[in-house]
Amino acid sequence: FVLISACLVANGNDSKKFKGDIRSPGIPSRVIHVRKLPNDINEAEVISLGLPFGKVTNLLMLKGKNQAFIEMNTEEAAQTMVTYYSSVTPVIRNHPIFMQYSNHKELKTDNSPNQVRAQAALQAVNAVQTGSMTMASVDTSGMGAHSPVLRIIVENLFYPVTLDVLHQIFSKFGTVLKIITFTKNNQFQALLQYSDGLTAQHAKLALDGQNIYNACCTLRINFSKLTSLNVKYNNDKSRDYTRPDLPTGDSQPTIDHQAMAAAFGAPGIISATPYTGAHGFPPAFAIQQAAGLTMPGVPGALASLAIPGAAAAAAAAGRLSFSGLTSGQCVLLVSNLNPEVITPQCLFILFGVYGDVMRVKILFNKKENALVQMADATQAQLAMSHLNGQKLHGKALRVTLSKHTNVQLPREGQEDQGLTKDFSNSPLHRFKKPGSKNYQNIFPPSATLHLSNIPPSVVEDDLKQLFASSGALVKAFKFFQKDRKMALIQMGSVEEAIQSLIEFHNHDLGENHHLRVSFSKSTI
Repeated sequence: FVLISACLVANGNDSKKFKGDIRSPGIPSRVIHVRKLPNDINEAEVISLGLPFGKVTNLLMLKGKNQAFIEMNTEEAAQTMVTYYSSVTPVIRNHPIFMQYSNHKELKTDNSPNQVRAQAALQAVNAVQTGSMTMASVDTSGMGAHSPVLRIIVENLFYPVTLDVLHQIFSKFGTVLKIITFTKNNQFQALLQYSDGLTAQHAKLALDGQNIYNACCTLRINFSKLTSLNVKYNNDKSRDYTRPDLPTGDSQPTIDHQAMAAAFGAPGIISATPYTGAHGFPPAFAIQQAAGLTMPGVPGALASLAIPGAAAAAAAAGRLSFSGLTSGQCVLLVSNLNPEVITPQCLFILFGVYGDVMRVKILFNKKENALVQMADATQAQLAMSHLNGQKLHGKALRVTLSKHTNVQLPREGQEDQGLTKDFSNSPLHRFKKPGSKNYQNIFPPSATLHLSNIPPSVVEDDLKQLFASSGALVKAFKFFQKDRKMALIQMGSVEEAIQSLIEFHNHDLGENHHLRVSFSKSTI
């Protein structure tokens, strides 16, 4: 491929060539320098550091120096990765890992044994990512052959953990095929099957030792000796996502009315059968943000990293309100805004998808920066993990935690130009009610929007014309079959969908109906 600028060339046995790689922590590059790796690190583990942020396009291992270079497919993906890991240090086998930008713009590897092995690992991962190959047909020798089934124990079970909570957490790393929950030795446990062993390995690396809630509900994860699960019923205790036709069982409680049942459930029926491949489910590696990589010595709270279902389950059980999950920073610093068009109302609507926005302040002398105060730290983490790197008004947002503990309103008589707004009493807050269903419908920005509260008189053409009126492309539209108060609309891009959500959420459709708009996980 054509070189963009200086290339980084390596002979696997000669790491002296890298002494000249003077790293520039402040200058973004697609190439990231990773240091202080454990001696027994393998290629798959290094690749897994980059997978949550985008596609890893090249890998260079310097095992003699406990270092590696990861090349991401875009500079934006690399920026998101470095920004995230600057606040959450990844740990592999009790080794804190450090990374920063390389001053090289691209990697070029040779045919030494070390690099051939790295390229083989990378090709295997890419084949599975694109769905062109299943892990059953990929030679994963040297990467560690692991079962696709994980055994999960939840220790210190202070709040209930449900099957749906586990599914939401573990789906961040790939397609979850089956889950069985049970109680053994007075501990809540689960068996969870992915489509392949490599996905299971990534999930175990990232989630083992994490807390679902602050200081409790700790995940202990090992590979199971089973290679496949046999699920007979789809209910609170067990689920086969490849077989939606399965019965719920004669005396099983329903999922809707027994939110706590899975926390203290009975065993499912398990049989060991040979693993026969990936069942055609390519894992969804390319998620927007990493989900809960361990901080040295302190397991992080997954509930603060985009796991709203966990909060919903606990709130539904009457044990916890969403705002009580974490304490800490609830003010976000949003930078790289377009100062010509940005308004407090715009940020209120967008960040309000992930929590209740209390106040917004666009900085008077630096209008490309703003402070957004969420109702609590959990919501702040949710918003940061989903919106950092997303494009708004043609510019990629940078969202980080602010050192401020709250947003100050201007003093009486102080010039402000309407740059500071207090939304604490807004009727548009989505999460005022503890256990609200909105917690279960939080998804990353996507090109497809979910519309609701549509009056009977409004037809498909009305909504398509409305969303096209801003100049955006409407690619597809579909009413829900059972409930025409709801619909899906697919925009031309994620950026257009974000802009449309901001513009048309709470739009007056007449008949006392205001349109509700959110991001959808579905496509049309």
